[in-house]
Amino acid sequence: MTKPEPFRAQARTLYVVATPLGNLRDVTLRALDVLGSADVVAAEDTRVTAVLLRHYGIATRPLAVHELNEARRAAHIVDLLHAGKSVALVSDAGTPAVSDPGARLVAAVRAAGLPVVPIPGANAAVAAVSAAGLAAERFVFLGFLPSAAKARRLLLASVARLPFALVIYEAPHRVGATVTRLVEALGGERNFIVAREITKKFETITRLPLAEAPTWFAAEANRERGEFVLIVDAPGAAPADAGSDASAAETDRWLQALVEELPPARAARVAAAATGVPRDVLYARALALKPGASDLK
Repeated sequence: MTKPEPFRAQARTLYVVATPLGNLRDVTLRALDVLGSADVVAAEDTRVTAVLLRHYGIATRPLAVHELNEARRAAHIVDLLHAGKSVALVSDAGTPAVSDPGARLVAAVRAAGLPVVPIPGANAAVAAVSAAGLAAERFVFLGFLPSAAKARRLLLASVARLPFALVIYEAPHRVGATVTRLVEALGGERNFIVAREITKKFETITRLPLAEAPTWFAAEANRERGEFVLIVDAPGAAPADAGSDASAAETDRWLQALVEELPPARAARVAAAATGVPRDVLYARALALKPGASDLK
């Protein structure tokens, strides 16, 4: 088998490049190809990106594109692209424009009719979900919650009863207060996963009932240090059971038959009574089995 040729950044193209969350080995070969061949590397924090570039022997000096100057820099980068340059966009860690700067730049480049190419790789939310062992089959990504109390309360109220896991980013100075707000808004019965410092030296991924989360954080000061992904599993979701494949298949057969005759909400209620599986979990599954169905009771 022949060795694949290195990928080279093309002129007049913006590349959205995912970079490591912490461990510098978590970078793709294609990302290194783009960073090494692009004319410009647009970075959220040039000091952080310079560490990655130096580690891999890339001499390009990064250009700062962050929350405060993104609108102005977007116009400049569009001009560079029109002039035939190639640009790689990176954030401090993970995938740009996902709770990080970059979306306005991408929108400006698309509005100018120029190509935008994703270079996929590390993402904290997906990494945390993959190691969480969720019962929910779907999740809603909320990013960072609003800092204003009313806006935060309204957002959590709007998603509290969704039959999905909730995935939240949080900073160390807010995480203690945030878990308290989550208990108040969502109740304490749901399963909670805290993923801290993913891929870094002090990575921890802990699962516990949501009601216990404030006490868990308060028990040790180090637990409030680092970068966090907080996950609240779906309402009524039970931990996954390795021996549950047969019962899950039986439940699906119940639902498949019921949704042919009943709206999803009623089908879920009947199946819950018959199987003991939480209604919220069954309702989400019924919707998947009968997409576009009416939600009549």
